[in-house]
This record gives sequence, structure tokens and C-alpha cells, in this order.
Amino acid sequence: MRRRGLVAALVCAGLFALGGCSFTGIYDVPLPGGADVGDHPYRVKALFHDVLDLVPQSGVKVNEVAVGRVEDIGLAADGWTAEVTLLVNGDVRLPANALAKLRQSSLLGEKYVELATPPAGQDPSRLADGAVIPVERTNRNTEVEEVLGALSMLLNGGGVEQLRNISHELNDALAGNENDIRAALDNVTLFVSTLDQSRVQITRAIDGLNRLAGTLSTQRDQIANAIDNLGPGLRVLSDQRSQLVTMLQALDSLSAVAVDTVNRGQADIVADLKALVPTFAKLGEAGNDLPKALELLLTIPFPDEAVNDVRGDYFNLFAKVDLNLQSVIDNLSRSRNDPLSGVLPGGQVVPPAAPAVPFPLPPIGTLPGNPGQPNPAKPCGVLDVLLGGCR
Repeated sequence: MRRRGLVAALVCAGLFALGGCSFTGIYDVPLPGGADVGDHPYRVKALFHDVLDLVPQSGVKVNEVAVGRVEDIGLAADGWTAEVTLLVNGDVRLPANALAKLRQSSLLGEKYVELATPPAGQDPSRLADGAVIPVERTNRNTEVEEVLGALSMLLNGGGVEQLRNISHELNDALAGNENDIRAALDNVTLFVSTLDQSRVQITRAIDGLNRLAGTLSTQRDQIANAIDNLGPGLRVLSDQRSQLVTMLQALDSLSAVAVDTVNRGQADIVADLKALVPTFAKLGEAGNDLPKALELLLTIPFPDEAVNDVRGDYFNLFAKVDLNLQSVIDNLSRSRNDPLSGVLPGGQVVPPAAPAVPFPLPPIGTLPGNPGQPNPAKPCGVLDVLLGGCR
């Protein structure tokens, strides 16, 4: 018996020697059937508002598969949250924005930590060793004790009597209004179905509002400047309010007079338009003749076709234009039938002079640039007389 006690003491001493000084209790002993963390596990810290009765050596699962265990539970640096250190198998790859949730295996089962991918989409980077999952990405389920406590408060005079009163009031309100309530429910169903059918348009409108809000946010300085500058303009409008009101009243009176004038002259305007119908009809019948006549009128005395008949450098024409009004009157006074002949500018009558040749012929000269060629004589016309070409 003494030998057996000595062996047991030696075995205990060996266990303590292997464990070293880090042995802190039963939590350091791995539980049978726990998850295999492999040869190269990595550690992740998750922050919870409340871990309830979660203990070390609890499981860590991904999709209900055990991939690690809870290594340590402590208080975070802020002093308000719990810091849970998770030891995860190195072959398990999780996104950097992974979620940590406190779950329970059954109604009265053990607690464990579940790691999951966020529904909004996973981060392309991986959850690395030493990563921290913040409180914003952790939560826990409602405990059975909390549900039973709330139920006990309700049953122990907390709200049963109020529930009975609410039930009676609802029965009194709904009695006799079944048809109206059914119609209201049908309208709600129709409204919800319409919203469901228009969810694409609603989403597009919300996206448009989001873009508009972003644009307004980038231009908030310009908007603030415009709002600040509206003050002086509004002040000027306020100071000139009476003038603006007077102007609008005058415009109202003017519009009334204009409408009355148009109404009174409607018959005359219609008659004038009807009278113009034959004129427009004749203009339409003229067709292309009218533009050609206008072309000929503007090119008197030489039409456009005369240019095609001219060969050489000169048109064989000498023209002297005299814009002196006195010279034009003198040329007109030399005509035989001139009504101004014999009348001086002051109104005095001069004695008749010897008759003169009404249209003297110009001397025969030579063409410029072509010496020696005679210029055939040409009798003076009315245009020559007016332009002062015949003396």
C-alpha cells in the first residue's frame, strides 16, 4: 500500500510538471470529443455585450460544423464588453468581415460561438491570426430564462387583466363592422401587392434620390452661397412689392383690353384674311415667273442673259455718272419739251433762246485699250440725258 501511494504521488507530480505553472483549473483540460484545431490554428478575438454562461472549451462552429474552441473569456479594454478568444482550425478560411454569434445547441444545451459570412457579401480578404471581430458584428439569441421571466411577470398580475380589457375592447369595436374590416383588409392586400409589383420602380426612385442627395452633398457650398445670396434679392422684392402689385394689376387690365379688342375685331380680321385669298392665289399661279421678273427688274437695262453674249474685255459702253442735282436739272432744261425751261430758280422767266438740237450726237472716239478703232456714233437717250452723258 505504501508503494502504491508513492506511485500515485509520482504520477501526480509528473502531471503537474508537464502542465507547468499555467494550469488554472479544469478549464485547461480539453473536453473529450472536441473539435480538432490542427497543427497550425489561428486565434481570433470577438467582443460581445454579454456572453451569459459561455465557458472556455466551448465549441466554435461554422455551418453547424465544429472548427475550434473557446480558449479564453475576459474583459475588454473598455471595461464594458466581454472579450472571447477563439482558437480556429488553420484550414478554415473565413472572410475578414465574418460575424460571431452566440448560439445554444438545444433548449437546455450548451453554448457555443458560431462564425458566419455576412448576408450583405463577404470581404475578399481573409480572417487572419489576431483579428478582432467588433461588437457591431456580434450578437446573441434570447435566453430561455429571459422568456420564462417575462412570462412570469405577465402571469403574476403583470398584464393578464390588461390583455382581457384589450380583448373586450377589440370585440366591441369589431362587432357589426365585419364587412368594412374585410374590405379594409382587401384594400391592404391590394396595396401591398401593388407595392410588390412596383418594387423595381420604387428601388429605382430610391436610388435616384440617393444620387440626388450625393450630388447635393457635393454642391452644398454652392447651395449655401445661393441661399445666402437670396436674402438681398428677397429684400428688394419686399421693398418693391407695391410696384410689382401695380404692374401685375396693369398687366391684368391690359390683357382684358387686348382680349376685348381681339374679340371685337375678329370679324374684320377674318374678312381681311378672306380678301387676301385671291391675291395669294394669283401669286401661287405666278409660280416661277415672279422671281424671274424680279431678277429682270433689278438688272435693267441688261438682263442676266446679256452677259453670255459679251466677248472680250469691254462691253463697248461709255457711261459717265454725274450725281450733281444741278447738272441733272440743267440736262433736263435742254430738252425741247422741258417744263422748267425758261424758268430760273428764283421764279424769273428768261427770254427764249435760239432753238438747239435736242439730242446732239457725241463725237466719235476710240475705245480704251484698242486705239485706232472708231466708236460708232450713238444717239443720246433719256438715260444719257439724266446721267449727264450728252452735253
